[in-house]
Amino acid sequence: MSAKNKSSDIANKGKSSVSLWKRAFIANEEWDDKEEFLDVIYWMRQIIGIILGLCWGLLPLKGFFGLVLFVLVNAAVIYVYVSNFQNIDEEEYGGMWEITKEGFMTSFAGFLVTWIIMYTGLHSGSLL
Repeated sequence: MSAKNKSSDIANKGKSSVSLWKRAFIANEEWDDKEEFLDVIYWMRQIIGIILGLCWGLLPLKGFFGLVLFVLVNAAVIYVYVSNFQNIDEEEYGGMWEITKEGFMTSFAGFLVTWIIMYTGLHSGSLL
């Protein structure tokens, strides 16, 4: 009996993760669990960080300008997603600042690693 319960729990977890990502791309979706919405913001921010790192590495962006542009684009995308696409009441989550901070540092780290690797590989000439 316990093995059957474990397999049904695993099946339910799989269904909830699929529905979570479907709900992330549906406009004005209801988010009963605040943690689920914050998880979507977190992982969306990680994807944005990697994509921007690839773009910044392909373009020869360097220095402070690249860092500031990353922060602005990253924050703007999340802000538009939360306020316009999902129409979330940010006060339920502690204000827009709390949503904006969600997952930022790990996204920034992923962005930096991707940006540095891409830029070095494409624009450094000879490494030896």
